[in-house]
Amino acid sequence: MKPVKSSVRPGIAAARYLCCLAIAVICCNVVAIQHALAQGNLLVTPARVIFEGSKRAEELNLANSGKDTARYLISFVEIRMNKNGTFDQVNEPDSGQQFASGYLRFFPRSVVLGPNEAQVIKLQLTGASQLAPGEYRSHLYFRAVPDERPIGGDTVRADSSGINVKLTPVFGITIPVIIRVGETTASVQLSELSVDQATGPEPGLNVLFNRTGNASVYGDLTVDYISPQGKATQVAEARGLAVYTPNSQRYVHLILQTKPGINFRTGKLRVAYTTKTKTSTEELARAELQLR
Repeated sequence: MKPVKSSVRPGIAAARYLCCLAIAVICCNVVAIQHALAQGNLLVTPARVIFEGSKRAEELNLANSGKDTARYLISFVEIRMNKNGTFDQVNEPDSGQQFASGYLRFFPRSVVLGPNEAQVIKLQLTGASQLAPGEYRSHLYFRAVPDERPIGGDTVRADSSGINVKLTPVFGITIPVIIRVGETTASVQLSELSVDQATGPEPGLNVLFNRTGNASVYGDLTVDYISPQGKATQVAEARGLAVYTPNSQRYVHLILQTKPGINFRTGKLRVAYTTKTKTSTEELARAELQLR
């Protein structure tokens, strides 16, 4: 990114720099949570970790798909999900929310990866016997450390009327790490389906997720257009949609693809929310919307 000249006072410029940097980190976190696998040149698998039953350890694979060597710092962060699907970083749990980070440890806490190199991160559950029944959640954060160039490199002259500020975006991935103790259940229903035809060049579908139980739900959402003649055509898909505890609701807005022969004022939409198990795909919820 090219340096940006500023005529504001140094203190104000520094504050704006820190604010922009913080916003960059938060936005990258949101994107990472939605896609759950890749951000920048970092790939993380698996996309989420659940400790339940007798499971006590997990291995994560980090891979650098870029052309440059990169360093990543690893830490836990605590995240609140809002009703509209956005996320906030928090220090204290909301009512009904329980953090998992105090019962987990991982190694190493930072890695340096060359181009096309990979590294295994070991994650272990500790002190599980102290946990009361329920679900505990924290997010493991993999943060890219910006490249620090030697002093004198890419020097930019500042005029006498102001200073120069260089913004460096910070990329990162967060993945949920969940501990489930005792009996945990969850179910979800889809409601308040509506099509918005006026907000942009393509129509959008609004869906309200309603979660019940003491566990989070996670899965993929697919939308099929059913013509008056009964022909089904997929017009939208969103992978890795979650409703985390303690939230009972989440709004989702999906852009519907306009394709030849599809009229979103006739026929109907069929919406399915599914999750993949080790052996099959399970449908968590289904709903239909008659188009008019």
